Amino acid sequence: LKWLYPPQHSMSLSQLLLLLLLLQAPPCRLQALSTMKLRLVGPEGRPEEGRLEVLYQGQWGTVCDDDFALQEAMVACRQLGFETALTWAHSAKYGQGEGPIWLDNVRCVGTESSLDQCMSNGWGVSDCSHSEDIGVVCHPQRQRGYLSERVSNALGPQGRRLEEVRLKPILASAKRHSLVTEGAVEVKYEGHWRQVCDQDWTRNNSKVVCGMLGFPSEAPVNSLYYRKVWNLKMKDPKSRLKSLTQKNSFWIHRVNCLGTEPHLANCQVQVAPARGKQRPACPGGMHAVASCVPGPRFRPGKAKPGRKESRAEELKVRLRSGAQVGEGRVEVLMNRQWGTVCDHGWNLISATIVCRQLGFGSAREALFGAQLGQGLGPIHLSEVRCRGYERTLSDCPSLEGSQNGCQHENDAAVRCNVPNMGFQNQVRLAGGRSPEEGVVEVQVEVNGVRRWGAVCSDHWGLTEARVACRQLGLGFANHAIKDTWYWQGTPGAGEVVMSGVRCSGTELALQQCQRHGPVHCSHGAGRFSAGVSCTDSAPDLVMNAQLVQETAYLEDRPLSQLYCAHEENCLSQSADHMDWPYGHRRLLRFSSQIYNLGRADFRPKTGRHSWIWHQCHRHYHSIEVFTHYDLLTLNGSKVAEGHKASFCLEDTNCPAGLQKRYACANFGEQGVTVGCWDTYRHDIDCQWVDITDVGPGNYIFQVVVNPKYEVAESDFSNNMMRCRCKYDGHRVWLHNCHTGDSYRANEELSLEQEQRLRNNLI
Repeated sequence: LKWLYPPQHSMSLSQLLLLLLLLQAPPCRLQALSTMKLRLVGPEGRPEEGRLEVLYQGQWGTVCDDDFALQEAMVACRQLGFETALTWAHSAKYGQGEGPIWLDNVRCVGTESSLDQCMSNGWGVSDCSHSEDIGVVCHPQRQRGYLSERVSNALGPQGRRLEEVRLKPILASAKRHSLVTEGAVEVKYEGHWRQVCDQDWTRNNSKVVCGMLGFPSEAPVNSLYYRKVWNLKMKDPKSRLKSLTQKNSFWIHRVNCLGTEPHLANCQVQVAPARGKQRPACPGGMHAVASCVPGPRFRPGKAKPGRKESRAEELKVRLRSGAQVGEGRVEVLMNRQWGTVCDHGWNLISATIVCRQLGFGSAREALFGAQLGQGLGPIHLSEVRCRGYERTLSDCPSLEGSQNGCQHENDAAVRCNVPNMGFQNQVRLAGGRSPEEGVVEVQVEVNGVRRWGAVCSDHWGLTEARVACRQLGLGFANHAIKDTWYWQGTPGAGEVVMSGVRCSGTELALQQCQRHGPVHCSHGAGRFSAGVSCTDSAPDLVMNAQLVQETAYLEDRPLSQLYCAHEENCLSQSADHMDWPYGHRRLLRFSSQIYNLGRADFRPKTGRHSWIWHQCHRHYHSIEVFTHYDLLTLNGSKVAEGHKASFCLEDTNCPAGLQKRYACANFGEQGVTVGCWDTYRHDIDCQWVDITDVGPGNYIFQVVVNPKYEVAESDFSNNMMRCRCKYDGHRVWLHNCHTGDSYRANEELSLEQEQRLRNNLI
């Protein structure tokens, strides 16, 4: 100040304050950073901690630790999708970064939703070195709205350029197969396909490539044979390949993967030769070749794996409620019971282990927050920390799900890479009002020629429609339509080319389902061709098994109080021959509580104009047979039965914060909202099985919800509930009540046996 203002000049206080403000570096608010991207670079398998990096002008850079404290860490963690921050780490604890130090002297109040709302020196204005790079540690709990970790979210600018991979078949035998499992590796880089130089190419690289293509593992390659083929092409003066190899733009120079990465862009990739080197990118080399091993479901023309092998592997982990093949809520088998995985610490590495274990490729998305529906029962695992080398999820370190307050709203899910079998090109919809509905047209081989045609709607049901929607990539079947006169098919594809279609529901395509050899359709084509309506979300009903077990009891009810129930067929046939109103019927009564754990409301198939009025009970039935109640012998023979119409399908209860939407009063709308449940109390008519004619003994008590598949659901495997039942002629005990999918399959009946039980076809 003395130098600026010699002593002979006096200075006012206001001028002094103004000068001090001018000399102080003004803090800058980064208004242009509304879409700022952040990432954490830290220990493998711990996505919630690491060096904080910022993307600006297409380049990742670091943040200086000056002025950085907990409130800044909280803002960064929230922006990254975590609930909050635990702490921060100064002095490059997570290693020194590279590139620019984009931000310095970041100062937040703590309430901002992103770092761009905080003060700083401005872009690239810093007096720091990389020894001062800041790190943060976030709480592993994800925000409720942060639903997934995708491959695309995990990649930097380089990852955006390495878009996808493919195998170009070289052998004549490989070219004949629809599923390519071996060939030259090609990478799509900035919109153009390039081959990869085989120098330093490893099995780990092949494993990552195979994972991206939907294959669980890789196989060794006969490199000597491929080298001979390559040399022959290089000797051919007319070979286009020879001229292409001279261009650096033809090659991806070098790839170095650990084998644990979910995507090639997570590996170290050198796209071009080092700067200043003009020599060819792959001198003396050839294209890298990879060979992949498909999972059991995708092995063409081979028998299914041995029963012991597949069952032992398959039963330790499974996917539920996914709309597409290779996606769903992750469930694991522990203590002979299926349970879910908590999303605390869930990431792409752990999700990839699940995918490979199930015979798919690597994970393309790890989902949080029960995005593919909530499970029911135990939460077995939390804080799963796979490193990527494990063979199964059980090999990964983890905590028990009950240790850190996980709820089913935290259920983890996954979407896996699956092989492209070409099935999606062999089916299409025509004539619908939207791309999700229409007449089903399939491509089949007729007299050696592939042609398009319609599907006969004889036996066409929801199971077949589900396979069609999945093959189309459109999710779940909403309706299986037998009468499609109002939809016009594609001209020239009106003839029926597929009939007698019967699917189990697990097929990848209609062409894999059982069907007639020669086509035989009772009504021909035209208005009776099969059609579908597809949806990306569906309800999922499941019975509360514990409540059934706790509320079961016997009642001897006088016939004088059973007229209405008899009219609605809720009694055994022997009641027809009794001397009404004298005598009584012995009833096994219980309460039932039916949850909707899916992702869409459960609604009756038909509108209220089709509901049936029952005068005696004075109510409408929106679904005539909503549940079956049966008593079976231990070998499966039915000895007593009951059924329940949905005379009042409504939200009896919803969890706190969720509004009831359906109520039967005053001819209201019927349905069950996602997350809510419908309760039928033990003391209402037809909430029983008539066991008057049953002798003492041990039985199976069985309840099937939505038994005729009238309404689409995301998962029918949990619609059946069974209990062991002991009846001594005076009292009844129900025990070991559980839904059909909650225990190990070999302790349950097979799917085929279950169908027989439902239809009593012993």
